[in-house]
Amino acid sequence: MVAHVSTVAFQGVDVVEVDVQVQMGPGLPAFTIVGLPDKAVGEYRERVRAALNALGLALPPKRITVNLAPADLAKEGSHFDLPIALGLLAAMDVLPGDTLGQYSALGELALDGALAPVAGVLPAAIDASARDRGLICPAIQGGEAAWAGDLDILAAPDMLALVNHFKGTQMLSPPTAKAANGANMPTFPDLRDIKGQESAKRALEIAAAGGHNLLLSGPPGSGKSMLAQRLPGILPPLSSAEALEVSMIHSLSNTLPEGGLMTLRPFRDPHHSASLAALVGGGARAKPGEVSLAHRGVLFLDELPEFARQALESLRQPIESGRAVVARANNHVAYPARFQLIAAMNPCRCGHLDDPGLACSRAPKCAVDYQARLSGPLLDRIDLHVDVPAVAVADLALPPPAEGSAEVAARVAAARRIQAGRYAEHGLLTNAEADGELLESVAGPDADGKALLVAAAEKLKLSARGYHRVLRVARTLADLDEGDIPVQRGHIAEALSYRRVTPGR
Repeated sequence: MVAHVSTVAFQGVDVVEVDVQVQMGPGLPAFTIVGLPDKAVGEYRERVRAALNALGLALPPKRITVNLAPADLAKEGSHFDLPIALGLLAAMDVLPGDTLGQYSALGELALDGALAPVAGVLPAAIDASARDRGLICPAIQGGEAAWAGDLDILAAPDMLALVNHFKGTQMLSPPTAKAANGANMPTFPDLRDIKGQESAKRALEIAAAGGHNLLLSGPPGSGKSMLAQRLPGILPPLSSAEALEVSMIHSLSNTLPEGGLMTLRPFRDPHHSASLAALVGGGARAKPGEVSLAHRGVLFLDELPEFARQALESLRQPIESGRAVVARANNHVAYPARFQLIAAMNPCRCGHLDDPGLACSRAPKCAVDYQARLSGPLLDRIDLHVDVPAVAVADLALPPPAEGSAEVAARVAAARRIQAGRYAEHGLLTNAEADGELLESVAGPDADGKALLVAAAEKLKLSARGYHRVLRVARTLADLDEGDIPVQRGHIAEALSYRRVTPGR
């Protein structure tokens, strides 16, 4: 007899059903697994054997074969431990196979039989709900699985509790959905902490309101990092649909806080030594990178020119398409990557290009060499280019400003509500996502504004991409100004002031 237990494998954010087939037959004692398992799956033997010993059970001296079907799909991760163990128990007539057939299972086994958390519980639960099945998962992740909807969830702390539940001697309580808003959730500093830098704060508000990319350039200590770290505090919380979308990615990466659904927008700030695979995803198992972990949130790249050139250039496609496609010889997956890029940089290596008393002996050539690390196409994809000068001592001595993150966040939320209503029929959320005819229809300026834009585009040699990004920013400025009004000349003028013109680009 062959015992069957259902589980899943992951290809990006897509879920593929896997049938775990366990057969015990005559022959020399052996324990074999087939079906393209990776090293983590191949190590299941000792974990499963020890977990069964913790239950007081020993594997029979038979030839045991475990097949993971479909056999041509690579199986990765330790979450196959639990379905394999359940298949063995069904083959040994310890558990009823027909009851197990109503569930999909995933979980990692400890040597004492405890169930450890694994990646991908939320997408697995959504898939189980779609296939009208229940889900068996570790107890600590029951609250995560409960967000998938109305399905039967068995969230067990260990194998013994699970066996007792199926035998009717102990009932597992259904978990309740929870949000990851506990002590591990980040708290963002307030804009009130920043003195001066009114122009930079204005640009930060515009970026937050329209989902625009922003580049902050200035000398060391001018407050670029402080500004970027305060952006998440003025962004609206995730909607229910966004929260589910973001949480699925973090569930696959096993970075979902407290096993609950995320409600705050992610803020990712990788070090400038990050590799291409770390930024856009990849590696041997094609895992999501920082651009996907920042989906619907903020990706902050400090010291932008210090990142590897290849890694920076790899950002161009995700910025435009909102997806990160990871292609390997044996794998091809796509992860959502609709992030907001906030970058900070010094004007040159020493950082004091505009101060003759502090600039190095190679100025201004060092600035040309330093900024040349950033390609024109990458800079063209950044909507707002803002210079952040050094803060005057007189500003530092002033009391904190009256307006903080709460006041700015209210204006940002109002602008986002306008955009949500505007793009509801198109599946978009912000002005930064609008393109083509839709952009022309919602951001077409008045006659004076159009004349200014055409003249500026010719004089500044704006690319088609730069032209459209000016329109997007102008649309956001209009939304912040008086609500859903047409784009006017003043909005176009301010949007043009944020375009960087670099000679030779």
